[in-house]
Amino acid sequence: MASLVRSWIPLLVLQSFLFAIAFGSTQVEEFSEALLLKPLPDRKVLAHFHFENRAPPSNSHGRHHHLFPKAISQLVQKFRVKEMELSFTQGRWNHEHWGGFDPLSSMNAKPVGVELWAVFDVPQSQVDTSWKNLTHALSGLFCASINFLESSTSYAAPTWGFGTNSDKLRYGSLPREAVCTENLTPWLKLLPCRDKDGISALMNRPSVYRGFYHSQRLHLSTVESGQEGLGSGIVLEQSLTVVLQPDTTSIETNIQPSWSLSSLFGRKVVGRCVLANSSHVYLQLEGRLGQESKNVDTEIEAHKLWKNADFELSFKPDRVLRESSSFLFIFDIDNASDSEPFDLGLTWKVPSKWSCQQAPLHASRFLMGSGNERGAIAILLKATESQESSPVRELTDGRCTIKANVFQIFPWYIKVYYHTLQIFVDQQLKTDSEVLKKINVSPSTDKVSSGMLEIMLELPCEVKSAAISIEYDKGFLHIDEYPPDANQGFDIPSALISFPNHHASLDFQEELSKSPLISSFKEKSLVRSYTEVLLVPLTTPDFSMPYNVITITCTIFALYFGSLLNVLRRRIGEEERFLKSQG
Repeated sequence: MASLVRSWIPLLVLQSFLFAIAFGSTQVEEFSEALLLKPLPDRKVLAHFHFENRAPPSNSHGRHHHLFPKAISQLVQKFRVKEMELSFTQGRWNHEHWGGFDPLSSMNAKPVGVELWAVFDVPQSQVDTSWKNLTHALSGLFCASINFLESSTSYAAPTWGFGTNSDKLRYGSLPREAVCTENLTPWLKLLPCRDKDGISALMNRPSVYRGFYHSQRLHLSTVESGQEGLGSGIVLEQSLTVVLQPDTTSIETNIQPSWSLSSLFGRKVVGRCVLANSSHVYLQLEGRLGQESKNVDTEIEAHKLWKNADFELSFKPDRVLRESSSFLFIFDIDNASDSEPFDLGLTWKVPSKWSCQQAPLHASRFLMGSGNERGAIAILLKATESQESSPVRELTDGRCTIKANVFQIFPWYIKVYYHTLQIFVDQQLKTDSEVLKKINVSPSTDKVSSGMLEIMLELPCEVKSAAISIEYDKGFLHIDEYPPDANQGFDIPSALISFPNHHASLDFQEELSKSPLISSFKEKSLVRSYTEVLLVPLTTPDFSMPYNVITITCTIFALYFGSLLNVLRRRIGEEERFLKSQG
């Protein structure tokens, strides 16, 4: 059956090419797929699937797609979406062991639940309407509760704290949203080969959802054509990031576990997606091997690294790229087939330890106070080893500083007192003029809109820790506004910590190929991280009281009216005469 499918798929490619020539299009749609594997210091393995689909500019009056998903194109055209990103995440990214200063973690480390932000190309008065319509369309497309973001109490309009400066940006988050296969299946249907062929065939559901962290991300952007009569092109990026624990039976616990594609996913790569222009598997290794890369001068010597004293690969790489602290092995899967599948494996021989480069400051968030009336939210920033040895220094008025932006959304029932904002640097209380350089506050309105806080901090480079605290009161909800699991608590979405003067990128010394994945690593991405989701208990009524009141009320009414009707209806004299006549 697989061979039959591969036999008629090239005919579709040829037909698409002929259609493009017939309509006079100078560009055709492009699709590429890639898989990045990366061993982690804590004995886990990171698998990052990356798919990119490009639709060239075409006539704005109509568009016929051959590879690009029509549903996404209709969203862009109908709601005039300029840029959008949607992510479904389960688990929390471990910045200390999995990295926080590389492009992969900066772009794909997402908060728990659903996160959606979009920039619209419509008048300012129509932005909220377009946002509400977009949430309903995405909710039906991905089988999720994204439509809950239509309420003005669930989204915000950040100006600069989120990282994308636009007055037509809307941001929303659903921390309680559960992620399951119902969300992954529609996501896979957007791929030309779905999960039937190519690298996407490795996405075995039990293997993906048993991981410690998995996040599926969809990012689309429009590209202006610059020509009259042609609409804008669309670039759709789909990525799935999974952190898995390899099954190992090694007695020596200090040696990294050996693994293969079949042991991680339960499947092997039997061929590329024939509709893809490029299809590669990458293996990134850091640590001691990355330090030895300085001694490798030629590509021929680099090819010898796939078998050495530290580890051994099951396949010889087609190419090796060098970076300052890592190696990137490139494998081409064009020759993979059912008889000779591609099953990349890594076998460690000696103990190996390394550490991932972290963000300048590690962020964590927690609650303070007790009781169901008042409390405080605190964000703690701690300096990491990367910051102490970082060569990136910015001088402000002759002194070295670190800039950090904090973006936080507060639900309307968390009544925040913004005048109680306090900032501590190395356990010393600082005035706002010393460290607070920019602030934007949007107070919440009861049952109408949520609150928002955007601040920019300038901390000294030698800082060890910094803390931000702000007090709040807990509001009261109507009985109809409580969710079914109200006693569990209410979630406050994750806070976003970004560093505007720090950008992550991988600088490969060799000339890069046209792979979109490597090109994205080459570009500088803003270093950002998300904090934990806070669970706030609110005062909840006894939901059994209405039932108790109704029950006792009905009982009293039954006894009262029953006795009253019995007294009014019975005739004692008539009953006595009836009994005498019977006797």
